[in-house]
Amino acid sequence: MKYIYGIDIGGTTIKMGLFAEDGTLKEKWEIKTRTEDNGKNIISDIATAVNDHMKENDLTREDVIGIGAGVPGAVLEFARVNECVNLGWGSVDVAGELSKLTGCPVKATNDANAAALGEIWMGAAAKYNSAVMITLGTGVGGGIIIDGKIVDGSRGYGGEIGHMTVDPFDDRVCNCGKTGCLELYASATGIVYETKKALKKYEKSTTLKDITEVTSKDIFDAAKAGDEFAATQVDNLGKKLALAAGNIALMVDPEVFVIGGGVSKAGQILLDAINAHYKTYTFGKAQETKFVLATLGNDAGIYGAASLMLS
Repeated sequence: MKYIYGIDIGGTTIKMGLFAEDGTLKEKWEIKTRTEDNGKNIISDIATAVNDHMKENDLTREDVIGIGAGVPGAVLEFARVNECVNLGWGSVDVAGELSKLTGCPVKATNDANAAALGEIWMGAAAKYNSAVMITLGTGVGGGIIIDGKIVDGSRGYGGEIGHMTVDPFDDRVCNCGKTGCLELYASATGIVYETKKALKKYEKSTTLKDITEVTSKDIFDAAKAGDEFAATQVDNLGKKLALAAGNIALMVDPEVFVIGGGVSKAGQILLDAINAHYKTYTFGKAQETKFVLATLGNDAGIYGAASLMLS
């Protein structure tokens, strides 16, 4: 039996998993992400964790196919990241440095791409060969997999779905410096912002007025319970996501869209809101593209990172 390590590097914790080459997750654990001193300890910490785990489990270098890593930044040639603000990194050869410290082959990719690969390998899109994943959390991320391969572009910016312009007339500035980005409306914080803005002008009754600090979950729960105002907010979210998905479909024509991230826990009501508008923004056979909810949750990144070593 051969094994693969899947690593998902986040700003707070680093998720780690040991996989059999058939995709079975054998063990998972986390270590703290030490971002101090511009994250200079991160790669060595990962290497130490892998080396210690191999030793504790009597694994040799010959037993390990390699290490896959998901990184919160644009990655070039499955190796080097030019910048990871969340980690304090500038240009770092993730694959090269980690390989030197462990003696194992290493490949790296953007963390959203890793999550998409995970879902198409062992998750919601496992029966498909081409999928686009849209992750809705604190921000909005994305990963594009066509014919089983990541579409990450010449500079690693392929799949930056959260920064697609979906409202060219809104002057609110996104963290990326642009205006009108999908992330401003479809992230958990964006959904709340848009709802609070609309709530100030809403004169009818809504249960959301009784909540001091409204969350995106509150909005979905109220919509499910029949609250007219909340239902309108969910519908507006569906329009924005449908617009983005429609444009993506006419560019890369995936078989399926996978919706993940914390916001996706809203469930079917979110898919219904997208499907209610999706056909408006595309045409022909592209209108038949399915939307499904991600199934791997927070493990998607380590699954996808591990799968890098099988391609």
